[in-house]
Amino acid sequence: MTLRLAFASLLARALTVGMTILAIALSVALFLGVEKVRTGAKASFADTISGTDLIVGARSGSVQLLLYSVFRIGNATNNLTWESYQDIAARPDVDWIVPISLGDSHRQFRVMGTTQAFFEHYKYRQGRSLEVSDGAIMDDLFDAVIGADVAAALGYNVDSPIVVAHGLASFTEHKNQPFRVSGILEKTGTPVDRTVIVNMEAIEAIHVDWQSGAQIPGSSTPAEEVRKMDLTPKAVTAALVGVDSPLQTFALQRAINNYPEEPLLAILPGVALQELWGIVGIAETALLAVSAMVVVTALIGMMATIFSNLNERRREMAIFRAMGARPATILGMLVFEAMVMATVGALLGLALLYIGLAIGQPIIDSAFGLWLPIDAPTMREIWVMLAVIAASALVSFVPALRAYRMSVADGMMVRT
Repeated sequence: MTLRLAFASLLARALTVGMTILAIALSVALFLGVEKVRTGAKASFADTISGTDLIVGARSGSVQLLLYSVFRIGNATNNLTWESYQDIAARPDVDWIVPISLGDSHRQFRVMGTTQAFFEHYKYRQGRSLEVSDGAIMDDLFDAVIGADVAAALGYNVDSPIVVAHGLASFTEHKNQPFRVSGILEKTGTPVDRTVIVNMEAIEAIHVDWQSGAQIPGSSTPAEEVRKMDLTPKAVTAALVGVDSPLQTFALQRAINNYPEEPLLAILPGVALQELWGIVGIAETALLAVSAMVVVTALIGMMATIFSNLNERRREMAIFRAMGARPATILGMLVFEAMVMATVGALLGLALLYIGLAIGQPIIDSAFGLWLPIDAPTMREIWVMLAVIAASALVSFVPALRAYRMSVADGMMVRT
C-alpha cells in the first residue's frame, strides 16, 4: 500500500521528480566520469613505458632520471660514457639495450638521438609498438622521425626540412647539417608524440664543429666529409635496458648501481612511475573532492525540493492520516520516494557515463592520448552508487521527520 502510494505520488509530480532525478544523474555521471578519467590517466601514465626492465643514467634521483629519459622533462646532471654503456651492453644478463641522447631541440620540441633498436624495443600501453603513419624509419644519417604532435603543431610532412637548435630554447642552430623528415609516427599519447628522433651518429655529426658547448669560430665541415668521419658517440644521456629473465633484474640493478668506473643509477620504471604519480596525487584528490561536492549539492537540492513539496502536500498528508495512515507510514513513504529518485538518478547517471564513453573514447584517445576503457562497473563505482542512494535516504529523513510531526488538523486548516 505504502509503495503504491509512493509511486503514485512520484508520478503525480513527474516534472519536479524528473528534474531532481536529472540533477542526481548528472552529478553521478560527473563523479563516475572523473573516476574513469582518474583511473584512465593513471593507467596511461603507467603505460608510458612498457617492457623496459631498467633505465640507466648518471647517478641522480630516480624521479629525475625518469623525467628526462622518458618524459623529456628537465636535463641530466651528467652523461653515461660510451665505455660504460658498452660494458653494460656486454653483460650476459642484458637482452637488449637502447641508448638515448638528449640535449638539443627543434622549435621547443626535444630532439632525441637513438638507434633503430628504439623502434623495436620501446613499448607503451601494455606492449604496443611504435607505428609509422607516413614515411619510414630513418635510413640516412640526416633523417629524422617525428612524433604525431610535432607534425601536427608544425605542419610537417615527409621530406620537410628540419634544422636542429643547439640546446634548449637556444637561438643557435646547426644550419650546416639540416635533417629531413623521413617518417611520422602514429599518435601514442606518450612523450614520443612530442619528440624529434634522429640517429645517435647524427647527434655527433651536428656537433663536429662544436667544442665546450660553443661553435668553433670559422669552422664548418661539409656534410659529405662528416659522413666519412667516425661518429661513434662519446657519451649518452641514458639507456633503456631489457634483461633475459625478470629474476635477473634486481641483480643487474645492483651491479649497475655499484658500477666502479663511474657513478650510475639504474631504476625500475614502474617503481619510479609510482613515485612520480604520488607527487601529483594532490591534484587527483582535489578533483575527486570537487566531483563529490557536486553529488552532495544534488542531494541537498533534492532535500530542498522535498521540503518545498511538503508544504504543497500538507492536505495530501492530512488525508492519508485521516484514512488511517500512521505517522511512521508518512515518514517511510517520503524516505522511499527519495530513495527511488536517487536509484533512478544513479542508474541514469551510469547510463549517461557509458554513452559518453562510447562517443568520447576515440576522440579523447586521438586528441590527448588518454585511453578510457569501457569496462563493467567496478565494485568501487557500485559502492559509490549505493552510497548516493543511502545518502538520499539520510537527507530525506529531515523533511520526512517534519511530515511525521504534522497533525491531521494541520493539513485541514486553510492558511491565509
